[in-house]
Amino acid sequence: MTMTDLRQVGALTVEPHVSIEWALTRMRVGGVRLLLVTNPDGNVVGLITSHDIQGEKPLQLLGHMNVRHAEIRVRDIMTPKAELECISLDEVLAASVGHVLETLRRAGRHHALVCDCDRRTGAQSIRGIFSASRLSQQLGILFEPIEVATTFAELESALTAG
Repeated sequence: MTMTDLRQVGALTVEPHVSIEWALTRMRVGGVRLLLVTNPDGNVVGLITSHDIQGEKPLQLLGHMNVRHAEIRVRDIMTPKAELECISLDEVLAASVGHVLETLRRAGRHHALVCDCDRRTGAQSIRGIFSASRLSQQLGILFEPIEVATTFAELESALTAG
């Protein structure tokens, strides 16, 4: 199963104060669609995806605040650490690629974080990242997540499209 193991490969990171345009450029240059958001001490405080940057979140901010797109910062639209969902490494070791991909599809996500718990200290750390596009390539199938409406506008659009 192809998981980006963060013990072997360093994750690309971004600080909360940078612009979302800079973060998107960093993703493109690095060939990824997710960045871990870290504070100056290197601790993870959240994550941001290309979907966050190119989706509804910036538009909602533009509608509510008097800012230009170039003024939107990563901290304004990132998913904070407290809201991150993580699959335990033990669950991953017992799962198949198909199970992980189906979990992502049903959750409407393109990425999943894998966490590991230090058995001595109980401290939890991010051990890896699954990418739906990488998993679907591995299986030779097309990945189509279930779109989950997160705003009334998205819900209305889904209802009128059907």
